Amino acid sequence: MKEKMRPVYIVGHKNPDTDSICSAIAYADIKNRTDEGFFRAMRAGETNEETEFVLRYFDVPRPGYLPDVGTQVRDMQFHETPGVDEHISVKEAWDQMGTAGSRTLPITDANDKLKGIITIGDIANYYMDAQSMTALAEARTQYRAIARTLQGTVAVGNPHGYFVKGKVLVGAALPEQLKEAMDPDDLVILGNREDAQLMAIACGASCLVLCLSDAVSERVRQAADEKDCVVIVTKLDTYTAARLIGQSIPIDHLMTREGIICFHTDDFVDNIKETMGRVRHRDFPVLDRRDRYIGTVSRRNLINVTRKKVILVDHSEMSQAVDNLEQAEILEIVDHHRIGTVETRQPVYFRGEPVGCTATIINRIYHEKHLDIEPTIAGLLCAAILSDTLMFRSPTATVLDEIAARELAQIAGIDLEKFAEAMFKAGSDLSHKTAEEIFYQDFKKFVFGTTVFGVGQISSMSQENLDNIRERIIPMMREECGKNGITMVFYMLTNIMTEDTELLYFGDGAEALIAEAFKITAEGGSCVLPQVVSRKKQLIPAMMDALQNT
Repeated sequence: MKEKMRPVYIVGHKNPDTDSICSAIAYADIKNRTDEGFFRAMRAGETNEETEFVLRYFDVPRPGYLPDVGTQVRDMQFHETPGVDEHISVKEAWDQMGTAGSRTLPITDANDKLKGIITIGDIANYYMDAQSMTALAEARTQYRAIARTLQGTVAVGNPHGYFVKGKVLVGAALPEQLKEAMDPDDLVILGNREDAQLMAIACGASCLVLCLSDAVSERVRQAADEKDCVVIVTKLDTYTAARLIGQSIPIDHLMTREGIICFHTDDFVDNIKETMGRVRHRDFPVLDRRDRYIGTVSRRNLINVTRKKVILVDHSEMSQAVDNLEQAEILEIVDHHRIGTVETRQPVYFRGEPVGCTATIINRIYHEKHLDIEPTIAGLLCAAILSDTLMFRSPTATVLDEIAARELAQIAGIDLEKFAEAMFKAGSDLSHKTAEEIFYQDFKKFVFGTTVFGVGQISSMSQENLDNIRERIIPMMREECGKNGITMVFYMLTNIMTEDTELLYFGDGAEALIAEAFKITAEGGSCVLPQVVSRKKQLIPAMMDALQNT
């Protein structure tokens, strides 16, 4: 049942780390076990090597990709107008439009693929224009469609045959005059005079429509059989039959096939508004991801759009959030950072605690709700804490983080130290990545007054890995400097085991800034910062203070 509900997305920040991914997965588990609705863990960016290692280790699939939470066509209340076969008559199409209250009728094939559309305007134009007497033949109209339109039946001949040659003629004249007006293969609308009916058959009519009739005389039936003439009987009068018969043509003769404007369920509403305003159609077909027709939308459907519902974990900064967050409805925020810049339209559940990892908070919620933690989830949460606290070496780590991690490791059945070593090793193995991918994996831009600089970070338990990365990073630093207003570029190569960082720097003023911030002599494009492992807690605050004092 929950799978059919509109999901609530639980998502971390862009460039997600292990905490962002694992906390989203675990919190979705909590919500699905305790709340009404369907909660789905998602990711706002590509996962890094460390996170991929963790997911593989515990055999957990990577969450789906959610780069944007803007309102989409799927969030609109579109009309579920069924598609129709291209061979139905204009009258049947008109009747279906009336029943559905729609001005547009999509035509689909057996696989629900869109073949064309027909509108009330198309039908009106057909009747307003002078109809050709040969229109039924040109449209290859089926005899049974003619019979249905005239509320009659095919009394003689093959109802599945087609009227393909000749004109439509009302046989109101005397039999002798009818002979002069007729051509072979014509369709003749007649009254109940047997002599006129026999004359029309003798003159080569391909079809007779007998009005005010419910049966065919034996002489007419025999003559029609001999000449392969189809006979349709109807209780309608001649005038009404002549007026309605044009509605029996198949809609594929009138439908639009080319240049159809349609939307997909994944299209964003902001992108289709302009088209809907520019094109004066009332309804537009909607296709799913497989290009199958599922309904129509109109401009009035823009009024009632259901915004996506989201829960944010591990961040509360708009600059870090999934795109178009302002269009979504934020239900909750669970975070361990400072209160950021996310604004909500209404009061929300906000839980922020000064711990080293969001996963520590999630672990506490499990306990508060008296929920058992499955070993797999316990492993994910433990990995997140180890990652965010650099195995309790980061200045952001608290006693609560370590207690939670050791408890979770026991549930997951893992050796804390050995697992951490394998995880950090996997995270720092970037040999298969390009220099550009490595550089931007964890690179952030900072603005202080008129100064714009960028800081990246790679952490590893292996100094050899860091040395290899250094040679690939330096050219990228030079290339990045000058982009997007950035005048200085810094990169932290953090050794988890020795708890220090080699800081690479490039750009005018970078060396002086480092010297002022850490009271050291910096030269040659790099320096070592003992006991500095956190960008957020140690590097950035010192640099901001130095900029403020200059």
